Amino acid sequence: MQVNSADEEFRRTVAGWLAEHLAGEFAGLRGAGGPGREHEAHAGRVAWNRQLAAAGWTCLGWPAEHGGRGATLAQQVIFHEEYARAGGPARVGYLGEELLGPTLIAFGTAEQQQRFLPPIRAVTELWCQGYSEPGAGSDLASVATRAELDGDWWVITGQKVWTSLAVEADWCFVLARTEPGSRRSAGLSYLLVPMRQPGVTVRPIRQLTGTSEFNEVFFDGARTGRGNVVGAPGDGWRVAKATLAIERGVATLGQQVGFRRELDRLLEVARRGPARDDPLLRDRLARAWIGLAVMRAHAVRTLATPAAEPGPAASVLKLLWSRWHQELGELAMDVLGAPSLLARGAPYDLDDWQRLFLFSRADTLYGGSSEIQRNIIAEQALGLPRQARG
Repeated sequence: MQVNSADEEFRRTVAGWLAEHLAGEFAGLRGAGGPGREHEAHAGRVAWNRQLAAAGWTCLGWPAEHGGRGATLAQQVIFHEEYARAGGPARVGYLGEELLGPTLIAFGTAEQQQRFLPPIRAVTELWCQGYSEPGAGSDLASVATRAELDGDWWVITGQKVWTSLAVEADWCFVLARTEPGSRRSAGLSYLLVPMRQPGVTVRPIRQLTGTSEFNEVFFDGARTGRGNVVGAPGDGWRVAKATLAIERGVATLGQQVGFRRELDRLLEVARRGPARDDPLLRDRLARAWIGLAVMRAHAVRTLATPAAEPGPAASVLKLLWSRWHQELGELAMDVLGAPSLLARGAPYDLDDWQRLFLFSRADTLYGGSSEIQRNIIAEQALGLPRQARG
């Protein structure tokens, strides 16, 4: 990825704007939100995200004709890096901006683009993702949620689980089976479903961290318009795979800046404690630094030469960051030693390291489990026989 003088000027512009505006009423939002902490300052983060939108800092990579900035890959990476360095709070509109928006630009009709893209860009409508189910988590092609046409409406019945941010979402992009008797990836459709209607029930799932970022969502005769199917009916698997590939795109580099900040903080803790003189912990810290450098190099190379179809490159990146981050949580507990086992207050007041350790247990599961990513690499990159599936 080539960076030129114009890109460096763009970096200075981004850093300067963030320094000026992430202040005053928004100063207290620095570092708020993120995995395991999505409950923090939600209303304040919505207001901040709308401030970003008003200044043109949302949907950077979208084409200008769809309301975006038409930013280059390098500029998108720069923005995410500077945002992470500035301690910008977690983005409440991520699922709409980074996942659904690009999917609609690639597969949506003109009417869908005109209806849904402007509210995503302005952060006036929030989205969640209806993929996983109790019997179809890692094996997404086994989804059983069904949708049937009733005149001008799709009627949806089924259950989704591990749905991030469903409590706050206005809409959900749902993978549902629309062809009776179909199996596996055939007969699925990608539907846009309003959340605030009779027939939609959201139940938060209390996690190890004590928070409830994830939710169960029950559809009991919920409805959406006939035109709210992205792509052709029955072609939802192709659209859903494209969304997953987008999920592992440019924003992962900003995510890695956040990882670097976590590692730097842990190094400071290690320097001040007994870990400083422990050769095994010193070696693990060094390996963590090397692993992060390798991850960034792989991400930059992958993004600079995108594949025609989502596949093994995105899976490699998911394997790299999820296992690295999980190991960082484990390393943090070992650096802190026995005190890491005690909550800092009653009844369950966790510090940042404990929250990192507990939440990162899920890193190798959500967004596509490590087992499934290895299958994709084995079959699509190495040409090994396909795993037998029911």
